[in-house]
Amino acid sequence: MSTQRSGEPASESAAAASARSRRAARAERRSSQRFGWLRAASDRVPTSWFAGIATAIVLIATAAFGGIATVEAAPLPELEPGEPHVNDQFSTTVRRAVLIDDLPGSGVFPEAGQRVLSLVVDAENRWTRPLSSIGEGGMSRLVELADLPGVAAEGVARYDDATASPWLQPEVPATLVLSWAVDANRFGDGDELVVRLSDASLFTGTMVVDDVYWAEPIAAATVRVRVEDVGSGSGGETR
Repeated sequence: MSTQRSGEPASESAAAASARSRRAARAERRSSQRFGWLRAASDRVPTSWFAGIATAIVLIATAAFGGIATVEAAPLPELEPGEPHVNDQFSTTVRRAVLIDDLPGSGVFPEAGQRVLSLVVDAENRWTRPLSSIGEGGMSRLVELADLPGVAAEGVARYDDATASPWLQPEVPATLVLSWAVDANRFGDGDELVVRLSDASLFTGTMVVDDVYWAEPIAAATVRVRVEDVGSGSGGETR
């Protein structure tokens, strides 16, 4: 009859449990080391990177669904000839458009194959200081032809005495003639011109220009006006 040693099973069970415990502890240490390295690495990544990554993901997802929808700009208010456009700098009223062979005193000198296209505009300086009719914040840039985008009037003159590039005094109305040299066949009698009227912003210079000034015009309204071809202009008034 054999004798059973009762201590052996308990001893073996304890040893197995101890071995499992040691293996689990080693695994936990390895896992902790791995995630500790990951946390340390992520701490060194600038926060802005995450924002950039998130933005990239959004853009990729948006592109997959047809891209970001663009919002059309609202149409500009449309005025009638003779209706003023008023802002803090000027009151501007487009009266008429004239096409003429030559217009002495306008400041424009057409070459062979060119004529002069002029706008007759009433302007009033609504600011507190005299304002030039030319330059970035002047009438030559604030009154633009849609058919000649980005092309400032080549000449600005007073209608009454042909003073070139006049200064406009506060609250003193003046009628101006803004002129461009254009190809002779570019415009004709009865053609419709779209005139864009812009608003400039008032800036205060702090470095190179130590003063206040008007600049950076932005289109604010339009006027449609018919071209009057007066030929050589010798047959009578052009107003």
